[in-house]
Amino acid sequence: MYADGGGLYLQVTHAQARSWIFRFMLDGRARSMGLGPLHTITLAEARTKATECRKLCLDGRDPIIEREQARARLKLDAAKALTFRACAEGYIKAHKAGWIERTTDHWHMAFEAFVYPVFGDVSVQAVDTGLVMQALEPIWTAKTVTAVRVRGRIESVLDWATTRGHRAGENPARWRGHLANLLPRRSKVSKVVHYPALPFKEVPAFMAAIERQAGIAALAVQFTILTAVRTAEATGARWDEIDEAEATWTIPVERMKAGIQHRVPLSLPALALVQQLKPLGSEYVFPGMKRSQPLNKTAMLKVLTRMGRKDITVHGFRSAFRDWASESTSFPREVAEAALAHVIENRVEAAYRRGDLFQKRRELMDAWAVYCGG
Repeated sequence: MYADGGGLYLQVTHAQARSWIFRFMLDGRARSMGLGPLHTITLAEARTKATECRKLCLDGRDPIIEREQARARLKLDAAKALTFRACAEGYIKAHKAGWIERTTDHWHMAFEAFVYPVFGDVSVQAVDTGLVMQALEPIWTAKTVTAVRVRGRIESVLDWATTRGHRAGENPARWRGHLANLLPRRSKVSKVVHYPALPFKEVPAFMAAIERQAGIAALAVQFTILTAVRTAEATGARWDEIDEAEATWTIPVERMKAGIQHRVPLSLPALALVQQLKPLGSEYVFPGMKRSQPLNKTAMLKVLTRMGRKDITVHGFRSAFRDWASESTSFPREVAEAALAHVIENRVEAAYRRGDLFQKRRELMDAWAVYCGG
C-alpha cells in the first residue's frame, strides 16, 4: 500500500493488480473505498475523486453510501424508461400461466383498443391521472363494463411496475379516493344487462324444434343446453376429455372461466348426442369446417338466428336451467350452483366444501334431460 496523501493510497496486490483506495474515518470507524484500477484511473483523476470524498466526509456524509445511492438512482432512471406497453406485456407474461387462454386475449385486445393509442409508448413513470382519464372517459358511459375492466387492468399493471421498481408514487388508476372523484359510479351510468334467456317452461318445445335442425352446430346447442355449460366450453370439447364408460366429461382448468377443473355428468341423451359425431374422426367433439379446428363460437348463435330466435342466446339457457332447478325441483341450491361451475363467493363456505357434489349433480342433470325431452 503506497500513500499519496489525504487518504489516497495505491494498493498493489501483485504486478497486474493495482488500484486506488481512499481510506477515511467516519463516526469513529475506519473505512476503505475503491476508486478504480490504475490502468483506468490516472493519478490526477484519483486525486480529484479523493478530494470529492474528503468534502463529503467533512459534511458528515459517507462517500460509500453516497456512491451506492447514486448508482441506485441511475438504475431507477433506466427502469423508468420502460414504456407502459412493455410493462403491460411483462404483467401479462407473469400472470397468464394462471389464466385461461381467452383471458390473455381479452387483456391484449383491451389494451390495443383503448390504452396503447393513448399512452402505450409513454414511459410508465410518466403515466398520470390525465392520461388514464384520456383512455377511460371516451368509453366510460358508452362501454361501461369494458371501461371498468380496463381501469382495473391499468391499475394492476401500474402496481406491478411499482413493485418491480419501474415507477414510484401513487397509482393514478386507483378507484377509491381518486378516480371515484372524477368518474360516475358504474351503477349510475350502466344497468346490468343479462343474457336474453328463454323461460324454462318453453325449453322442451325449443328442444323439439332444434332437433329438426341439421348440422353440427345444432347438435352443439342441444349438448350445451343438456350440460348447462358455457358456449366456449362446449365448442372446445375434446374426445380425450370424455369418458364414455363413466358418462363423464372433464373440462380442464385452462378452459374454465374460474380456472378450476369441472366434471360434468353426461345424461343418456347428452352422451347419445355426442356419440353421433365420433365417426367424424376429429379430436374435437364439435369440429368446425376444418376437422382439425373446433366449431366457431358464433356457429351456435347462427342456428338460433336461422330458427328466428334472435330474442335469446345460447348462454341464456344456463339461466333457464337455474330457474328450473329452483322452481321445479327440490335439489339444494348448492347442487345447482355446482352444476353451473359457479365459484363459491363465501370463503369460509368454500374452505369447508371439499367435494364437487358429483353424484347429486348427476341426478340433477338426468332430471334436466328428462324435462328437456318433454
